Amino acid sequence: MKEEASSADRFLALVAAAQDRDMRLSSIQAGLLVAAELGIASDSRSFAHKLGIAHAVVLRELSALAERDALQIVERDPRTMRVHYRLASL
Repeated sequence: MKEEASSADRFLALVAAAQDRDMRLSSIQAGLLVAAELGIASDSRSFAHKLGIAHAVVLRELSALAERDALQIVERDPRTMRVHYRLASL
């Protein structure tokens, strides 16, 4: 239990640091970037489920990041609306 809390604290600290570096990022956008970087989640449904966020909200934030070329959309599943993503190449 203590390890889970420590991991969550680390994740939140990394999200805050990402937002400090780019003030335009929402907390969900920063979370998507951190999750992709750490390999926590690479698709929209997994991210939404792990953080308890509505999938539609995650899709909207993913689209905004993809428009800014911060994330690259790898695959879309039209049946489930799951979007697979990765960090954009520099």
